[in-house]
Amino acid sequence: MKTRHVNAQSGRLEDAEWIASPNFEPRPPGLVPELIVVHGISLPPDEFGGRGVEQLFTNQLNPQEDSYYQGIDGLKVSSHLFIRRGGEVIQFVDFNQRAWHAGVSCFDGRENCNDFSIGIELEGADHIAYTASQYDSLASVVLALQQAYPSLHNKAVVGHSDIAPGRKTDPGPLFNWAALRRLTSSDTQPN
Repeated sequence: MKTRHVNAQSGRLEDAEWIASPNFEPRPPGLVPELIVVHGISLPPDEFGGRGVEQLFTNQLNPQEDSYYQGIDGLKVSSHLFIRRGGEVIQFVDFNQRAWHAGVSCFDGRENCNDFSIGIELEGADHIAYTASQYDSLASVVLALQQAYPSLHNKAVVGHSDIAPGRKTDPGPLFNWAALRRLTSSDTQPN
């Protein structure tokens, strides 16, 4: 697994491709990242490798390209990171800012999870298994974030479905939480 580094000052993952999203705002005063929310997304649905997610997060989605896009035309959303099927990582919002990924949400009795979370989208769908490359990239990113932000800890990695039950299902039932825990366990990290 690749070792990654987050610059906590700039809020950037150093080796990620940077594509700036206009869909963000400052975190509320005094709030820092305390939660990582794992999502799953593909645009068009169940199709991988295109530019739909990038276009959605940068308000450049063309509703004429796919009939599905017509239903989400004008939607303003973003995520801090997007991890493609091959493990490549794109960053859209710096970690010190509030991305618009969780929507109506609650974690441990706290609402508005965007205020205190980092959103990581995996290219995928609920009924399609994620790739080993995605798990490796996700694990290396989680470890780098935990190193940069001591407020993040192992128990603070959840799925979108955990913070918006009944409204969201991603990253889906095929997401392998045990694999992610194994890859991020202190027992598996080099000394």
